[in-house]
Amino acid sequence: MTATTRPAPALKPLRGVRVLSLALNLPGPAALMRLKAMGATCLKAEPPVPKSASSGDPMGQYNPKAYATLHDGIKTITIDLKTEKGQATLHKALARTDLLLTSFRPSALTKLNLGWKALHKQYPVLSVVAIVGAPGERAEEPGHDLTYLADAGLVPGLELPATLFADMGGALMASEAALKAVMVQKSTGKGVFQEVALSDAAAWLALPRTWGLTQPTGAVGGAHAGYRVYPCKDGRVAVAALEPHFAAALCSAAGLSASDMRTLFKPDTHAAIATFLKGMTRKQLDQLSVAKDIPLHTLAT
Repeated sequence: MTATTRPAPALKPLRGVRVLSLALNLPGPAALMRLKAMGATCLKAEPPVPKSASSGDPMGQYNPKAYATLHDGIKTITIDLKTEKGQATLHKALARTDLLLTSFRPSALTKLNLGWKALHKQYPVLSVVAIVGAPGERAEEPGHDLTYLADAGLVPGLELPATLFADMGGALMASEAALKAVMVQKSTGKGVFQEVALSDAAAWLALPRTWGLTQPTGAVGGAHAGYRVYPCKDGRVAVAALEPHFAAALCSAAGLSASDMRTLFKPDTHAAIATFLKGMTRKQLDQLSVAKDIPLHTLAT
């Protein structure tokens, strides 16, 4: 491989930045994993391990596989923040930390003497990214990924969402907040405080639904015949032929004429495409996708 064809080295914008995380469960560790990937030196402090448990982080207890992935290459230490010894250990670490990541309620941080005012006075250069459930006064309310998604209108039926959208979206927002904090630190020499709310992450993810895009009458909510999940002969097929040229290719394959976009919203078009796909096997559909340049993905069940 010549020098001109070698892949570009991974960007490490946080190289040299020292991050200490007190955040447990999923959003905090997922954010920390991303910060490490961006070059940050990451340390995570966990509470003492309860009896009959393998980790001080609940994630390590109910899903060791996820915990191992999230903490791969990240050093963890045990600190009991409720003791003088633990507080001394924490502040020794904070003295050489650039960014602190938390996921406590504000009242808990105050009890642990980790409120922003106290920290900023003691460590003026330290930045804090605080992950909370909801912003402002609602930060004390109990909640979890499911409740934030429900509040944002993303749990329309009785089935659980396919993944933890608010938690993972919140992790992305937290890593983004960390990047902002580092930029401010470098330009001003002072630390900043940023609050990241999981409910805000859910609301951000819900915007397409709020706009009507993913409602049943929306183009990507089922009303457009080229953007749906259909049964096929030996499974299912997710079709995403939304743009006119993709939709035209799909209609042509199904023996239909797509004179304009309105055709794709007609019941007869839905029925014809459903009949066409129902008679195809997954293998045939995969081949059709390549031959006709139609965006689709087949599934076994």
